[in-house]
Amino acid sequence: MATSATPAHGNAKVADRILWTSSFAFTVSFAAWTIFAIIGLGIRDELELSESEFGLLVGMPILSGSVSRIFLGVWADKYGGRKIFAALMFISAAATYALNWADSYPEMLLGALLVGLVGGTFSVGVPYVSRFFPPERQGTALGIFGAGNVGAAVTKFLAPFFMVAMGWQGVADIWAAGLVVSAVIFLALTKDEPRDEAHDRVAREPFLAQFKVLGHAQVWRFSLYYFFVFGGFVALSLWLPHYLIEVYDLSLSKAGMLAAFYSVPGSIFRIYGGSLSDRYGARTVLYWTFGVGIVCTFMLSYAPTTYIIEGINGPITFSTSMGLVPFLVILFVLGFFMSLGKAAVFKHVPVYYPQQVGAISGLVGMIGGLGGFLLPVAFGVLEELTGVRTSCFALLFLIVTASLIWMHIAIQGLDRAAAEPVAAPAVAGATGLVRSAMVQAGVPAESHAPARDTADSHVLTDWRPEDPEFWERIGRPIARRNLWISTYCLALAFAVWQVWSIVVARLPAIGFEFTPNQLFWLAAIPGISGATLRIFYSFLVPIFGGRLWTTISTASLLVPAFGIGYAVQNPQTPYLIFLALALLCGFGGGNFASSVANISYFFPRKEKGAALAINSGIGNLGVSFMQLAVPIVISMSLFGYLAGAPQTMADGVPIWLQNAGFFWVPLVGVGVVAAWLGMNDIASAKASFTEQAVIFRRLDTWVMSWLYTGTFGTFIGLSAAVPLLTRLVFPEIDALQYAFVGPLLGALSRAFSGGLSDRVGGERVTFWVFVPMIVATLVLVWALEIRSFALFYAMILLLFLASGIGNASTFQMVPGIMARVIDEQQPGLSIEQRRREAERESAAITGFISAIAAYGAFYIPKTLGTSVDVTGTANIALYGFAAFFLTCAFATWYFYTGPRGLFRMTEQRA
Repeated sequence: MATSATPAHGNAKVADRILWTSSFAFTVSFAAWTIFAIIGLGIRDELELSESEFGLLVGMPILSGSVSRIFLGVWADKYGGRKIFAALMFISAAATYALNWADSYPEMLLGALLVGLVGGTFSVGVPYVSRFFPPERQGTALGIFGAGNVGAAVTKFLAPFFMVAMGWQGVADIWAAGLVVSAVIFLALTKDEPRDEAHDRVAREPFLAQFKVLGHAQVWRFSLYYFFVFGGFVALSLWLPHYLIEVYDLSLSKAGMLAAFYSVPGSIFRIYGGSLSDRYGARTVLYWTFGVGIVCTFMLSYAPTTYIIEGINGPITFSTSMGLVPFLVILFVLGFFMSLGKAAVFKHVPVYYPQQVGAISGLVGMIGGLGGFLLPVAFGVLEELTGVRTSCFALLFLIVTASLIWMHIAIQGLDRAAAEPVAAPAVAGATGLVRSAMVQAGVPAESHAPARDTADSHVLTDWRPEDPEFWERIGRPIARRNLWISTYCLALAFAVWQVWSIVVARLPAIGFEFTPNQLFWLAAIPGISGATLRIFYSFLVPIFGGRLWTTISTASLLVPAFGIGYAVQNPQTPYLIFLALALLCGFGGGNFASSVANISYFFPRKEKGAALAINSGIGNLGVSFMQLAVPIVISMSLFGYLAGAPQTMADGVPIWLQNAGFFWVPLVGVGVVAAWLGMNDIASAKASFTEQAVIFRRLDTWVMSWLYTGTFGTFIGLSAAVPLLTRLVFPEIDALQYAFVGPLLGALSRAFSGGLSDRVGGERVTFWVFVPMIVATLVLVWALEIRSFALFYAMILLLFLASGIGNASTFQMVPGIMARVIDEQQPGLSIEQRRREAERESAAITGFISAIAAYGAFYIPKTLGTSVDVTGTANIALYGFAAFFLTCAFATWYFYTGPRGLFRMTEQRA
């Protein structure tokens, strides 16, 4: 089906004829380029080549066809694509036919080198074909042309039959004749491409000068994309016959036919990819390509595995492996999306670089082609080093993951640049100066591209929460949707973070012989890792975007969830493994910093306190939900034989402690899907780490870190320490029956007290919450001395209640503090610029103070444990906590509520 759009030059019929003729010629060229994947098997047997010699022979055409692309693309711009295209086909035909006289390995390598030059027809054809079509149809046209990759399938499907009947020499003769005939047809039905003044000016430039555009980073980013979608495609096309023969014990003819099953969708659907890129934007298509590519390569890289479970009646053994049919289905899906991605990458090139299509497509094509040469070599090396056949897919998994991350970071920067008004250098800062320098130097910047993709529906480029009309009409529903998804994910994060406290308390009962100090260390370590991760997480939302980072950080919870489920089933599991799992539980703790930083951007200042209280408070409910649900789920065979056999406690009661980890797996899966499909990024909320690092120079950052440690540090530290402390001090009490009540009370008090802080001022509320916290801590000492569990538990609940209210009030303080500080220190900025700067710093400070405060999950359990170990009581630790709360109350009064405090001074000036 020919495109019906009117081309930029000439008429539609001529453009259609040139497109289809060029596509046919490229198909034949690609078939010749991959010929050694089949005839190389015959040459290997004839010359008795080693595996490394065979690998080099098969890869040589890919190498020459790749490296030459960058030069051929420039020559196509300079001399015309039609001439270069035909010349390459004739040269390759002669080299293919001459293979008949090669009788040594070096001669075969030389012949393969010359045959491979025909692979360069791609970088010649892209600029040639694109100049017959307008920009809005170039994606479709280049998709049709690029579908010539199906030539690889033609070779794999037909060449084995010819080789069986005629030998590898017969295949070389037929493919050489096909190249000659195709080249003649190509010259007869095509004409030289149209050229305008800009193209002529580029053509007159010195040869080396045409490579200056290759200094721009985005060109190399496009190259990495193509390294996966095209290089991976070629590499698998070459590798699959070998893989299918070795793994599934197939014959050569069957392996070739099934390898074509991958090559066909990896080629012909490139046409559809071009159409989708024209309609929805190459950016969207690449997101889908990389996302599905990650899933497929991960599944394909999972090697056959045997599991042994120690059951009640003896070992239970079962194995997992991927059969041929599911392997081919997943491979078909991978090939389909790689074909879409190939078209999407080259949709970018003529849009961003209309006068340098040859040079850019040459480099991008070269890097992609080099993937086809280097990856099979890497596949072989990995297979020899690891002894695992599926290691080739593991390598592709790493490449596609890196591609997605780099693309997303770059797009976040573009969206941010699009959302910010162009400012004078004095106002724009370093970013503006760099951008200005790039323009003056003539370096093409991606943010200044002549055309951009269709906007991502998940990116909010116009976000004005302080505008009442915008907020009521558009902003509030979007903000609330993001709030509730984020809250759900945060609740899961808290649950996984603190589930270790329940697991640790049960370990001695099922046969783990750890000392009390070791148990306190296990309870404290998630606090260390979670708090440390928060320091980094607090800056990642403006870099990656809230939607992507929420998805990734929520998915990371699967690692400790699965790890706990397997480790607790064997009492011989080393203590070191439990230490590692305790560190991994910190993934959940880190999520809080990024969650609150992200949500703070969505709401106006007057509602930030309530929004952050809901997000954090209900998120904190994850601790209570975990402490309530886990004792229930570990008492039953929730997942049947899939989760393994139960453990038997000292009293003979069976327990499925592994469910403490496995229970969260499906819930986390729901959160990952909801975050990716339902959340948004705010374009104006993008910032680099350097731009956010200004908060470290502000005294208020460190004061608020101290105060939030007093509130949240107490909440999370008591959540981790109380179950174990109660079991040690009151062994006659089943602490797990009551463990969930305190965190529940603290979470609810936080969720429902945000509005109070918005009304009367967070600084006032913060000061007064420390008063009952001081009293409650001192009364706790008395309760332990008289061994009154009722008084002990009442004071614990009072600490949870007060700390929960203080969690909300301290967060409510931050936006007000930064609004006052920015107004005072940067009066020259416009109101909108000051608002954005205050929001940016508030989000960073909110995340950072949550990171510092999270160390309470370590220092409270560890301090209590040390106090019990050294003195036999927790009194020394409790006196220290009371003194700390006293300093927090004083700092709140001195810096914020007192006569010379920030809030009183600004009120007096107003």
